[in-house]
Amino acid sequence: MTLEGEGFLVHRPLPQGNLRQFDPFLLLDEMGPMELAPGEAKGAPDHPHRGFETVTYMLAGRFEHRDSQGNSGRLEPGDVQWMTAGAGVIHSEMPEKEFARTGGRMHGFQLWVNLPKKDKMARPKYQDVRAEKIPVVENKDGVKVRVIAGEALGAKAVIDTHTPIMYLHFTIKAGARVAQPVPKNYNVFAYVVEGEGAFSTAKRVAKRGQMVMFGNDGDEVEITAKTDLDVLLIGGLPLNEPMARYGPFVMNTKEEIQQAIEDYQSGRMGKIIV
Repeated sequence: MTLEGEGFLVHRPLPQGNLRQFDPFLLLDEMGPMELAPGEAKGAPDHPHRGFETVTYMLAGRFEHRDSQGNSGRLEPGDVQWMTAGAGVIHSEMPEKEFARTGGRMHGFQLWVNLPKKDKMARPKYQDVRAEKIPVVENKDGVKVRVIAGEALGAKAVIDTHTPIMYLHFTIKAGARVAQPVPKNYNVFAYVVEGEGAFSTAKRVAKRGQMVMFGNDGDEVEITAKTDLDVLLIGGLPLNEPMARYGPFVMNTKEEIQQAIEDYQSGRMGKIIV
């Protein structure tokens, strides 16, 4: 567990120890699940990003975001925000005012996805996708999937990505099984949100809060639910590029990191005007 923003707890399966990234993925944070008392909700006030994308997926609770480009919006349960920071943006992610006042259950994820060198200085962009727009498929075998990025069970995501990516949220009944095709050159990992499952032919078993990593030499990931299982399956095409990383800046060289720091400190990334 680690503290972020104003001091809210997150579980961070990636990065861990010597594993700084799982190309193209830089970080996965799970916020909650937790029950918050009135006035207890915390967020992440104004902070910068450059050179990568943040993907925020809410399961419970409500957040508001604002940025230095003049964008603002709200994330509710089931919603996804795919933010391409690109050349640089300052944004804030704070509990929605009424949720902050009343409290309640908060649970969500934030994934950081590296941008290829050619896109690192792209204009910042948002894709705010409401829950009802995200494809959901359920089959007769007890498998349900929300398709945030990529394809699964015949459904294709509505979100565009700079790098080929899959981001799938499976809900699988105990004893049921799914074999999800994945491109042979993808790096893929699974994160267990709830329950216990066995993964791929090696039958590696993982439970709540654990991550399973797969190499990029297979063409499918098999998941068998030992109990009712809630799991994220995330994969992407490795960039295989040099990486320089300093906090909220992810570039290709140390010189580019220094430039990002100078641009932020001098105000060239702008500021949030409320």
